[in-house]
Amino acid sequence: MAEDEKRPWTQSRRFEFIEWKLFWEGALNRSDLEDTFEISTPQASVDLRRYRELASDNIEYDATSRSFRPTPDIKPVFLNASANRLLLQLKAWLTGALPRREVWFRDLPSIDMAPDIARNVDVECLRLILDAIRSKRSVEVRYQSLTNSRTRRIAPHALAFDGYRWHVRAWACDRDDFRDFVLTRIDKISVGPKVDFDPADDLEWNTRITLDLRPHPGLTEEQEQAIRRDYAMEGGRREIDVRLSMAYYFIKRMNLDLVDLPPARAQIYLKNLAEINKAVEEARAQAKQRVTERAGGRTSIGE
Repeated sequence: MAEDEKRPWTQSRRFEFIEWKLFWEGALNRSDLEDTFEISTPQASVDLRRYRELASDNIEYDATSRSFRPTPDIKPVFLNASANRLLLQLKAWLTGALPRREVWFRDLPSIDMAPDIARNVDVECLRLILDAIRSKRSVEVRYQSLTNSRTRRIAPHALAFDGYRWHVRAWACDRDDFRDFVLTRIDKISVGPKVDFDPADDLEWNTRITLDLRPHPGLTEEQEQAIRRDYAMEGGRREIDVRLSMAYYFIKRMNLDLVDLPPARAQIYLKNLAEINKAVEEARAQAKQRVTERAGGRTSIGE
């Protein structure tokens, strides 16, 4: 058995904390371990001694400040040193999704974010939908669309976040197809009967496609360089793998379907937009054919 497999998870977590403090704050005191993990001074000393044995090239003691410092060439072993991860943690703290103790800065930098309009999902609604996914049951919901409010029977099989709202991906028993339903538009929900449907037939959900993003052709060379850097493009393009059912939301959110936007506002364009639209149409047609064949001519799989 490898040594890291024998090491208690709690100690590995403390080793991760040591590297986090060294990497992101540039300093670590023994008291940081004691206060964060509520451990004794002897235990903190053991952790520091053991870490120095395992990763001596990452840490050194500064007698002047009486603290541990990172070496110039620190290479974390226990920490996933990701800027995106850290920024997501800071965002989670700002929104209240992460408690302060989970953000390991001793002194938080000054941070803020533009206001976001929270869409609160009802806890009972989510609980019943998760249960329906596990048990392959349907739920009766009163759903408020932009055109009407009515009771529908749906059989959920997945959850999806479009960047703004959470949806449930479900078999719509009254329409004989797979659709997205915004969770916050469900104002009543109850348990329904089991439904004979196969999530594998949802080809829009199960099919992935690559979005080919490029700098907008109307940009200047200097502007293109900025956009290529912003979107981490390689060879003047950025490829994004996405489910067909989620491609629609990404395209709308990034305004990739609006061809008349000024180049500086659009910034990027989707080179294979026509291919994406065709793939969605084909997936829907093939899914309908599969459902019809499997249902043996019945009017609804849900009946």
